[in-house]
Amino acid sequence: MHYRPLGKSGLLVSELCFGTMSFGQQGYWEKIGGLDQSAAQRLVDIALDAGINFFDSADVYSYGQSEEILGKTLKSKRDKVVLATKVRGRMSQEINDVGLSRRHIIQSCENSLRRLGTDYLDLYIVHSFDFMTPLEETLSALNDLVHSGKVRYLGCSNYFAWQLMKALSISERHHWEKFISLQAYYSLVSRDVEIELAPLCRDQGLGITPWSPLGAGFLTGKYPRGGKGPQDARRSKEDHNFIQLDEDKAYAILDEVQRIAKARGVSAAQVSLNYLLRKSPVSSVIIGATKPEQLQDNLKTVEWQLSAEEVAALDEISTPPRLYPHWMLEFTRLDRDNPAMIM
Repeated sequence: MHYRPLGKSGLLVSELCFGTMSFGQQGYWEKIGGLDQSAAQRLVDIALDAGINFFDSADVYSYGQSEEILGKTLKSKRDKVVLATKVRGRMSQEINDVGLSRRHIIQSCENSLRRLGTDYLDLYIVHSFDFMTPLEETLSALNDLVHSGKVRYLGCSNYFAWQLMKALSISERHHWEKFISLQAYYSLVSRDVEIELAPLCRDQGLGITPWSPLGAGFLTGKYPRGGKGPQDARRSKEDHNFIQLDEDKAYAILDEVQRIAKARGVSAAQVSLNYLLRKSPVSSVIIGATKPEQLQDNLKTVEWQLSAEEVAALDEISTPPRLYPHWMLEFTRLDRDNPAMIM
């Protein structure tokens, strides 16, 4: 296992992060994984043995059960791992038990600490933007948690680029702790993050931690053209299949992934994960699993590297659309790249 700084911080995390959305058996999340304590412990032990030191959860995963299970699996290893969890989602019918208000953030942090069985979080992530709460209120509360010692670093997830830049600017103006990472949907079948968010993160020094790097399992190759995938798979469940794909383009990408995988003697999943590890400013790719064999295969990703030619081939087949003002700026920069062209 290799380790990288999380953004421009001094915190080193494994190139692969183990995500625990599959832990727990409550509500919506039960159908995604439904793993109990014993099954979760087996997966965490495999991850630890492989050198993973970065674990990600969220309070909404099975309404706290994921955190409780993860906390127990890591109890004897707490000082050796980087533990992340998230806040924002609704946790009960109580009117204020949702969002990024000062009240909800501070109470949620206390609840997460209790469930995880720890007195501090290495990384506390706001799970998505809250359009109701002023950013100043959210960022001030997060800053207070860092200075109280209950949180070490801050991250965000599912932000527009303008929202993230505004948050960083507010924090800088008030001398508050800044976000050091962005957890974003990023995969070969969805490279939208490269349009605005990745350039922003490179410029401001944030590390990206991609979630659903296999496109909810699509890039494993288990969803054949014109057919249905395994009955227990996420994309086979209509109410869990919220990740949208351009299927014609996605299958063309998958064809190239499988071509490289066959030539390499590796899985399609490994090719897809390896591709993201070659992308800047990715710090760590979040992998999830419900079965040991899935996790063991994903862990082999760090044992090899795609060649520059293979990355280029995948870049070409998966290039996202060129949106305005990107195509216009590509044109107008030509007089800087080659001054002679306008003479």
